[in-house]
Amino acid sequence: MSQEKVILRFDNLTFYYDEYKPILTEVSFSLRRNSKVTIMGPNGAGKSTIFKLITDELKPVSGRAIVSEGASIAIAKQVMEDQYKEMTIREYFETAFDKKKHNLDKLITDALDVVNYHISLDKKIKDTSGGQQARLLLSYALIQQPDILLLDEPTNNLDDDGIGHLTAFLIMYEKTVIVISHDTYFLNSFTDGVLHLDAYTQKVNQYQGNYLDVLEDINAQIEREERKNAQLKKNIQDRKDKINFFSNKGGKMRKLASKLRDEVADDEENMVEVMREDQTISTFTIPAQEYKDEILSIHKISILKDHNVVEKEIDIRLRHGNRLFIKGPNGIGKSTLLRRIAEEQTEGITIGEGVRVAYYKQDFSGLNFDQTAFKALESMMDVPDDEEIYKTAARFLLNSKVLQNKVGSLSEGQKGLLVYARFVLQEPGLLILDEPTNHINFRHLPIIAKAINEYKGAMILVSHAPEFVEEIKIDKKLDLGRI
Repeated sequence: MSQEKVILRFDNLTFYYDEYKPILTEVSFSLRRNSKVTIMGPNGAGKSTIFKLITDELKPVSGRAIVSEGASIAIAKQVMEDQYKEMTIREYFETAFDKKKHNLDKLITDALDVVNYHISLDKKIKDTSGGQQARLLLSYALIQQPDILLLDEPTNNLDDDGIGHLTAFLIMYEKTVIVISHDTYFLNSFTDGVLHLDAYTQKVNQYQGNYLDVLEDINAQIEREERKNAQLKKNIQDRKDKINFFSNKGGKMRKLASKLRDEVADDEENMVEVMREDQTISTFTIPAQEYKDEILSIHKISILKDHNVVEKEIDIRLRHGNRLFIKGPNGIGKSTLLRRIAEEQTEGITIGEGVRVAYYKQDFSGLNFDQTAFKALESMMDVPDDEEIYKTAARFLLNSKVLQNKVGSLSEGQKGLLVYARFVLQEPGLLILDEPTNHINFRHLPIIAKAINEYKGAMILVSHAPEFVEEIKIDKKLDLGRI
């Protein structure tokens, strides 16, 4: 690849937070201008770390991350920072530029059009929903028209229209895009290459081609390497058996044993390190609290239509085994409704006495970020049991070392798995899921869908991932856009 076309290069880069647990080890790769690449790897492997090295937020321990001179970078983060929430939307976008823009309102409107979003620029960030903030974060990066656009889980909280508009924009975007996402269909629609992080070797392997083709290549490579190693192991064992037999003989037989030892050494040297696929979580069950009476009744809700609060009379009742799916466009008030249900904040919503409520919040605000992951699990148990906590955590790839870290230091994917581990220990009677696929590695999703589908308590689900929703048996639906 000619140097004139390279916009980003990692040159033997090594990075770690803890020298005994490296994240990246002597990683080298180059990206050409105008390429569209996804970073692929398991939760906690270092995908977001690569973004921070590109933006210079982190410094490598050794080696270099080299960005072409003069190339601008913008990143669409996953979560809106608190420092912006008191700002109006106009004030927020002003911070994207060093100099005042006289046509700022038009630039904002154009950027919001990309994600199919229209809103008053005088509205405060704090008064927008999670899905609306996801659009604002994306638009904030897009308005800068960077040479390198970094997208971290850009489809989280976006509805189908938002994902469609973003996909169309990225296909036409004539600059470099690097994306972290677990949305297979979104990635496959516009990427032309993959950087695959191997969590075991801390290396990055670079592939050309669309996302699904690369997945097939990786799986084929694993199969080839496993077949080669299996044959070598068989040869090695055959020779070792002969060595044991000939070693006790004399003369030429002993020489033959020596020759076979050399062949065994050659085969052992030729063994290849098989690229290991992302680990998947173990099959799990969310035990349900036994509850014979009505678990939840909803008689009145508030939604947002044309930026106005509208109250609606409804009649929804959930008992053991009922599953309610709530749908509607971003900004109509789905997350607000779920929060009010969980906290019984609104007249017209009643949760049965003594019902334990488990809540997957799309921004993980239900977790105490200053608490260790172990304490976050322990708090779910009436009678703490260390052995049960460690055993449950291990099913979600949260080892003893991870459990000693503060929740705030975990990757977004690990936070998501921590929430599911909490459900297992909590044994809830009502399960509230607000975008439960957000931040979760696609390899885990079939296992999570199976556990949710087998959950026996009452459940409320909000999700913009249709392939996930299809796996869940729903018996009640509420379309907020049609009431």
